Amino acid sequence: MRRVACALALASCAASAAPLEVREVAHGVFVHEGATLALDAPGHDDIANIGFVVGERCVAVVDTGGSVRAGRALHEAIAAHSKLPVCYVINTHVHVDHVLGNAAFKADKPAYVGSATLGAAIDASRRYFVEHYPDDFDAPASADQVIGPDTTVATTRDLDLGGRTLTLRAYPKAHTDSDMTVFVGDAGVLWTGDLLFVGRVPALDGSAKGWLAAIDELVKTHPDIVVPGHGPVSHDPAAAFAPERRYLEALVDGVRKEIADGKPIEDATAHVGQSEKANWQLFDTANAHNVSLVYRELEWE
Repeated sequence: MRRVACALALASCAASAAPLEVREVAHGVFVHEGATLALDAPGHDDIANIGFVVGERCVAVVDTGGSVRAGRALHEAIAAHSKLPVCYVINTHVHVDHVLGNAAFKADKPAYVGSATLGAAIDASRRYFVEHYPDDFDAPASADQVIGPDTTVATTRDLDLGGRTLTLRAYPKAHTDSDMTVFVGDAGVLWTGDLLFVGRVPALDGSAKGWLAAIDELVKTHPDIVVPGHGPVSHDPAAAFAPERRYLEALVDGVRKEIADGKPIEDATAHVGQSEKANWQLFDTANAHNVSLVYRELEWE
């Protein structure tokens, strides 16, 4: 009921967001697990895993959710666990469910951090976000509430929180063209953003081949804990990545066969990946789109 009330009167809810539920997965590393909902379902602004890392000097936020109100609720959760200032807001990639809460942290004056390609991706998405998700902004919805990075990462970069360091790594085109991970070295925790989906069907918006290459690199880091972009936190990273790798390989192999057999893209989207359907939640919301992107990627291979 409160979500409905806020949707009708966002401005009046601005100062009264209830703290988001978070879990401490390692010392000072807090995660909120998003719901498994489609992007057009009620509650779609709370589908991504988001959270924060507490150092001795300040706090870093890792993704902010799919609405300003979600970001505000995350802000309240931080205040409930730490009195330290928020010095960094880190976005793992451009998708709306990970970035639209950024505006809730504007008063903290943090550094907004993303990959070197994130700024352009945000700029290209502002109008779309406003037009398609107007209720997820403070009213009236406006493009200036979509905040991009002022601090960027071309390859790797360390951020000092006081007593602990975050290592950020940007990737070539994979899930999107702006993917970045966050490693909390002293805790062995790797935030993957949407380079890892657990349970929910992976959604491709970049390169399947690039994504498979990124998985190879991520598994080599041997973290103790992985925080995926969607799905439960895992203490067995290799096992967590295995189903996603299998799904993406099924798409690549299936599309290559369709192309070799002279089948058009319509046939590929109808058939490729169907063997994986029983293994993933919300399969029908993403598979056909994924196959179409893989087909275009491999068509002139």
